[in-house]
Amino acid sequence: MKQKKTNAMRILDRQAIAYSVNTYDISTQHMDGEHVAQKVGVDPDHVYKTLVLENAAHEYFVFIIPVNKTLDMKAAAQSVTEKKLSLMPLDHLKKVTGYIRGGCSPIGMKRQYPTVIEQNAEALDSIYISGGDRGVQINIHVKDLMAVTQAKVMHITQEPM
Repeated sequence: MKQKKTNAMRILDRQAIAYSVNTYDISTQHMDGEHVAQKVGVDPDHVYKTLVLENAAHEYFVFIIPVNKTLDMKAAAQSVTEKKLSLMPLDHLKKVTGYIRGGCSPIGMKRQYPTVIEQNAEALDSIYISGGDRGVQINIHVKDLMAVTQAKVMHITQEPM
Protein backbone atom coordinates (compact mmCIF):
# COMPACT_ATOMS: atom_id res chain seq x y z
CA MET A 1 0.00 0.00 0.00
CA LYS A 2 1.29 3.44 -0.90
CA GLN A 3 2.13 5.71 2.05
CA LYS A 4 -0.18 8.73 2.27
CA LYS A 5 1.91 11.93 2.30
CA THR A 6 1.72 13.97 5.46
CA ASN A 7 2.26 17.72 5.62
CA ALA A 8 5.79 17.07 6.95
CA MET A 9 6.60 14.85 3.96
CA ARG A 10 5.22 17.36 1.47
CA ILE A 11 7.43 20.10 2.97
CA LEU A 12 10.51 17.87 2.81
CA ASP A 13 9.69 16.94 -0.79
CA ARG A 14 9.24 20.62 -1.77
CA GLN A 15 12.62 21.48 -0.23
CA ALA A 16 14.27 18.42 -1.86
CA ILE A 17 15.36 17.09 1.54
CA ALA A 18 16.10 13.37 1.63
CA TYR A 19 14.22 11.26 4.17
CA SER A 20 12.86 7.78 4.58
CA VAL A 21 9.61 6.64 6.14
CA ASN A 22 9.02 3.81 8.61
CA THR A 23 5.47 2.86 9.45
CA TYR A 24 4.12 0.64 12.21
CA ASP A 25 0.75 -0.66 13.37
CA ILE A 26 -1.00 1.49 15.92
CA SER A 27 -3.63 0.74 18.52
CA THR A 28 -6.25 2.99 20.01
CA GLN A 29 -4.07 3.55 23.07
CA HIS A 30 -1.16 6.02 23.20
CA MET A 31 2.22 4.36 22.68
CA ASP A 32 5.34 5.76 24.33
CA GLY A 33 8.44 6.48 22.28
CA GLU A 34 10.40 3.46 23.47
CA HIS A 35 7.65 1.19 22.14
CA VAL A 36 7.70 3.13 18.86
CA ALA A 37 11.47 2.49 18.63
CA GLN A 38 10.83 -1.23 19.15
CA LYS A 39 8.08 -1.24 16.49
CA VAL A 40 10.35 0.32 13.87
CA GLY A 41 13.39 -1.70 14.99
CA VAL A 42 15.56 1.26 15.93
CA ASP A 43 17.74 2.08 18.95
CA PRO A 44 15.71 4.40 21.24
CA ASP A 45 18.69 6.81 21.28
CA HIS A 46 17.90 7.54 17.62
CA VAL A 47 14.15 8.12 18.05
CA TYR A 48 13.14 11.64 19.07
CA LYS A 49 9.85 13.02 20.34
CA THR A 50 8.38 16.46 19.79
CA LEU A 51 7.18 18.41 22.81
CA VAL A 52 5.31 21.71 22.62
CA LEU A 53 5.55 24.04 25.59
CA GLU A 54 4.12 27.46 26.29
CA ASN A 55 4.95 30.49 28.39
CA ALA A 56 2.52 32.50 30.51
CA ALA A 57 1.58 34.61 27.45
CA HIS A 58 0.65 31.42 25.52
CA GLU A 59 3.57 31.70 23.12
CA TYR A 60 4.69 28.27 21.92
CA PHE A 61 8.08 26.57 21.77
CA VAL A 62 9.05 23.21 20.28
CA PHE A 63 11.59 20.82 21.80
CA ILE A 64 12.91 17.71 20.06
CA ILE A 65 14.43 15.19 22.49
CA PRO A 66 15.26 11.47 22.59
CA VAL A 67 12.30 9.30 23.60
CA ASN A 68 14.32 7.76 26.44
CA LYS A 69 15.14 11.12 28.06
CA THR A 70 13.16 13.70 30.01
CA LEU A 71 13.00 17.38 29.16
CA ASP A 72 14.86 19.52 31.71
CA MET A 73 12.23 22.25 32.12
CA LYS A 74 14.69 24.81 33.48
CA ALA A 75 17.20 24.20 30.66
CA ALA A 76 14.39 24.31 28.09
CA ALA A 77 13.16 27.68 29.39
CA GLN A 78 16.70 29.08 29.41
CA SER A 79 17.30 27.84 25.86
CA VAL A 80 14.53 30.12 24.59
CA THR A 81 15.24 32.94 27.09
CA GLU A 82 12.07 32.39 29.10
CA LYS A 83 11.72 32.32 32.88
CA LYS A 84 9.25 29.45 32.95
CA LEU A 85 7.55 27.11 30.49
CA SER A 86 4.86 24.49 30.90
CA LEU A 87 3.59 21.72 28.66
CA MET A 88 0.84 22.91 26.40
CA PRO A 89 -2.49 21.27 27.30
CA LEU A 90 -3.05 18.23 25.03
CA ASP A 91 -6.49 19.45 23.99
CA HIS A 92 -4.79 22.50 22.37
CA LEU A 93 -2.26 20.44 20.39
CA LYS A 94 -4.23 20.00 17.16
CA LYS A 95 -5.48 23.60 17.13
CA VAL A 96 -1.96 25.02 17.64
CA THR A 97 0.17 22.58 15.60
CA GLY A 98 -2.24 20.87 13.20
CA TYR A 99 -1.08 17.50 14.58
CA ILE A 100 -2.49 14.98 17.05
CA ARG A 101 -0.79 13.34 20.03
CA GLY A 102 1.48 10.56 18.86
CA GLY A 103 1.75 12.15 15.43
CA CYS A 104 3.14 15.61 16.18
CA SER A 105 6.01 16.34 13.81
CA PRO A 106 8.33 19.30 14.34
CA ILE A 107 8.06 19.82 10.55
CA GLY A 108 4.97 21.44 9.09
CA MET A 109 3.18 22.83 12.11
CA LYS A 110 0.61 25.54 11.43
CA ARG A 111 3.27 28.12 12.31
CA GLN A 112 7.04 27.99 12.71
CA TYR A 113 7.68 28.12 16.45
CA PRO A 114 11.11 28.57 18.07
CA THR A 115 12.60 25.07 18.05
CA VAL A 116 15.40 23.46 20.06
CA ILE A 117 16.92 20.03 19.43
CA GLU A 118 18.75 18.14 22.18
CA GLN A 119 22.47 18.48 21.46
CA ASN A 120 23.04 14.69 21.65
CA ALA A 121 21.48 14.60 18.17
CA GLU A 122 24.58 16.28 16.72
CA ALA A 123 26.57 13.10 17.37
CA LEU A 124 24.17 11.15 15.14
CA ASP A 125 24.00 11.19 11.37
CA SER A 126 20.22 10.90 11.31
CA ILE A 127 17.32 10.55 13.73
CA TYR A 128 13.72 9.38 13.62
CA ILE A 129 10.97 11.90 14.30
CA SER A 130 7.21 11.74 13.97
CA GLY A 131 6.15 11.85 10.35
CA GLY A 132 3.01 13.83 11.06
CA ASP A 133 0.60 11.00 11.77
CA ARG A 134 0.35 8.15 14.27
CA GLY A 135 2.24 5.12 13.03
CA VAL A 136 4.59 7.13 10.80
CA GLN A 137 8.26 7.88 11.55
CA ILE A 138 10.59 9.91 9.33
CA ASN A 139 14.33 9.25 9.32
CA ILE A 140 16.10 12.51 8.52
CA HIS A 141 19.65 13.85 8.69
CA VAL A 142 20.06 16.00 11.78
CA LYS A 143 21.47 18.95 9.79
CA ASP A 144 18.46 18.83 7.44
CA LEU A 145 16.07 18.79 10.41
CA MET A 146 17.88 21.78 11.90
CA ALA A 147 17.57 23.65 8.60
CA VAL A 148 13.90 22.88 7.90
CA THR A 149 12.79 23.72 11.47
CA GLN A 150 15.26 26.61 11.92
CA ALA A 151 16.22 24.90 15.18
CA LYS A 152 19.09 25.58 17.47
CA VAL A 153 20.88 22.82 19.32
CA MET A 154 21.32 22.91 23.10
CA HIS A 155 21.47 20.51 26.03
CA ILE A 156 17.86 20.39 27.26
CA THR A 157 17.41 16.87 28.69
CA GLN A 158 18.03 14.91 31.82
CA GLU A 159 17.94 11.22 32.59
CA PRO A 160 14.44 9.99 33.50
CA MET A 161 13.71 9.81 37.22
